[in-house]
Amino acid sequence: MAMVKSPKKQVNLFYPLDCEDLAHKVAFQSPNIILQNIKWRSFADGFPNLFINNAEELRGEHVAFLASFSSPAHVFEQLSVIYALSRLFVASFTLVLPFFPTGSFERMEEEGDVPTAVTLAWMLSNIPMSRGGPTSLVIYDIHALQERFYFGEKVLPLFESGIPLLKQRLSQLRDVNNVVIAFPDDGAWKRFHKLFDNFAVVVCTKVREGDKRIVRIKEGNVYGHHVVIVDDLVQSGGTLIECQKVLAAHGAAKVSAYVTHGVFPNQSWMRFTHKDESSENAFAYFWITDSCPLTVKAIENKAPFEVLSLAGSIANALQI
Repeated sequence: MAMVKSPKKQVNLFYPLDCEDLAHKVAFQSPNIILQNIKWRSFADGFPNLFINNAEELRGEHVAFLASFSSPAHVFEQLSVIYALSRLFVASFTLVLPFFPTGSFERMEEEGDVPTAVTLAWMLSNIPMSRGGPTSLVIYDIHALQERFYFGEKVLPLFESGIPLLKQRLSQLRDVNNVVIAFPDDGAWKRFHKLFDNFAVVVCTKVREGDKRIVRIKEGNVYGHHVVIVDDLVQSGGTLIECQKVLAAHGAAKVSAYVTHGVFPNQSWMRFTHKDESSENAFAYFWITDSCPLTVKAIENKAPFEVLSLAGSIANALQI
């Protein structure tokens, strides 16, 4: 007996102001995604004064929230809304947090270090259950694989990746058959190498020479190839720049980069912009997703950056 596919559910999608552009792109993907509004206000003392529009009409409906914890100041107000939405007798509740921002702070190297990734995971794990059960939590390319196990039983984490977007973009390049994938360290290789079975791979590593950490090629051949460096996130970009220099010195025809999360604090993205067309060390392409919406606005129309939108992937995840 053939299985009958259930009809697509209608999802009411809420979002903070930072995510307005991405939310509209997600809604554009499907007529079953309806954008809803929240009044984001503050009292005189700066604490949130929030209001969920059409709250009573959400009873028995599927509800989702597209979050952006772009700074600690934005986390509290969004968590307040998230906790409230799940308790409105909704049929199901989904939280989409494309970028888990504390992911690189999960280690305790000495007594007294505070692993903030664990703290945020606990906070998200305590979202009240909706009428339909635990919250579905959608995250893209979480920084450390062990963080998958930080979440408690009250949420159902769904870990997605932006790599399919990169592979689709690479397939559009004229020199796709000459592309080699490079990983800046063993951590990136562990996370992503199985997603690039059809590509030749290069692995770089950092070695200490005196007080400096030097990037070297650990394995693989880059000579004459278009080398694409792949990682989950970028902050200052120092490692990517050093990696590019090493690849170019070993004969790479050109070097590009992809990161799912372009964090770029303190406008560090400016280190990668093309100052002029003849810049010898410029990246040919620098692809990011729109998981960090403030960065997307900052790098708009600035070469070598291109944004690969997560909108389609998020729309699909909302139907799971």
